Amino acid sequence: MKRILAVVAGVAVSGLALTACAGGGGSPGAGNGASEAPSELKIGNFLDLVTWDPSAADIGFNGPYLSAVYDPLIALDGEGAPVPALATDWEISDDSLTITLDLRDDAEFSNGEKFDADAAVANLEFLRAGTVSQEAYLNVDRFEAVDGDTVAIHLRERDDRLLYFMGLGRSYMVAPEVIEAGTAADAPVGSGPYTLNDSTVPGAEYHFDRVEGHWAAEQFPFETVTIMPLQEPSARLNAMEAGQLNVIFADASMLDTAEAQGWNVAQKVASWTGIRINDHTGARVPALGDERVRQALNYAFDGAQVLETIGRGMGVYTNQVFASGYPGHDPALDDRYAYDIERAKQLLDEAGYADGFDVTMPMAPAFQAWQPIVEQTFAELGIRLTWDEYQMPDYQSNAGNYPMFLVSLAVDAEPVATIARQLTVPQWYNPAPDISEFPELQEQVDTALAAPRGAEQDGEIVRLNGLITEAAWFVVWYQSENVFLTDAGIELTPVTGMMFPTLRQIQPAS
Repeated sequence: MKRILAVVAGVAVSGLALTACAGGGGSPGAGNGASEAPSELKIGNFLDLVTWDPSAADIGFNGPYLSAVYDPLIALDGEGAPVPALATDWEISDDSLTITLDLRDDAEFSNGEKFDADAAVANLEFLRAGTVSQEAYLNVDRFEAVDGDTVAIHLRERDDRLLYFMGLGRSYMVAPEVIEAGTAADAPVGSGPYTLNDSTVPGAEYHFDRVEGHWAAEQFPFETVTIMPLQEPSARLNAMEAGQLNVIFADASMLDTAEAQGWNVAQKVASWTGIRINDHTGARVPALGDERVRQALNYAFDGAQVLETIGRGMGVYTNQVFASGYPGHDPALDDRYAYDIERAKQLLDEAGYADGFDVTMPMAPAFQAWQPIVEQTFAELGIRLTWDEYQMPDYQSNAGNYPMFLVSLAVDAEPVATIARQLTVPQWYNPAPDISEFPELQEQVDTALAAPRGAEQDGEIVRLNGLITEAAWFVVWYQSENVFLTDAGIELTPVTGMMFPTLRQIQPAS
């Protein structure tokens, strides 16, 4: 493997983490130059806005766009914990089946409509019916406007994910008239800290003007915001060096320039990288139904070396999907499958696949950096691999239907959300979860979700993590970090779960 890794080591892999709907500390690195806080925030994002409709928008890289024009009921802080926004406070009933939100009474949509409990309920119903946002509200029975500034969320069963999902980007509020008209995707009409300027060129650059008198004006201090989607890393870096941008989504290749320029560096674990297995029963590829085969695949890849070469060291070597540094993650499992190609071959032999097996996997340009590693490793194991070629949008539409496929998939700060997104709730990358076919695993999922919140639940999730990792549910090479550069006058706090943080996490340097 080392020979091929050396060939592809120069390939920068950044920004392709796929969100579920997307290690170093969050504190910036020290810049070597002083700078006054700018009045303009100029962001070089990786991807374009998907849609202005928050019920259909992926979380991923949409955070800066949507948080400019919409207020959420609940936001997240830098560690992924829910914090007040339009909802100033909330209370969970003793039976965990009702969450009561107290709402602000001083927010107004840009079309003049007042934000109140009725507007919140209209939005929550809208989000629950959304093609993407519905993931947050799967256990909701009904929403109730208790009075003008109080909303109750009534659940069919306890759901510890809900507040986290709402803060992650599933509680943005749209003007009720827009919901009724069915035009949420056409243009943003929210109560957010900025409005979209007419000079915006969709797909190229988005310009926003600050709303005077916004209820959270101190949290959004920049007079104007510009967001430019630029997939090419060199384009973002060149624009940053030219002063056209002062915040960019970056990669490890830019760190030397950042140090020379005195820019701040912020990074945090964002996604896991490896091979996602969906066919644990062996219904499509019988070999994958044998735990020993899945373990063999884990042993066969040198994840630590893949991280250092293709991942350029920007991440954490681990064999588990629960986010490093957060509850549910068990450091003892990080090297459960330390590279051992002979052990891999032995396990395949024990399982009756000494001569390998046939498998077809999808391929897209974003994953080509890993293609030689997979080809060489599978060839060593006798696995006969066929690729189906896709462009990236089609890859995302089709990959989940394959028995296994390459991913760089967003991780979550909230472990209960990890259970849902990685194991139990249908997603584009997991359209038919099969964990219920494994009674021991399903029983531990149920135990973890029912455990009292706090240390006891965290312990049960660690036990689940151990079972999932031992069953080689996935082939995890490492968890990668997202990297951001800002000029010396700006600080950015990455949030695990968001591929690009919201504007709340981008502030003048202190």
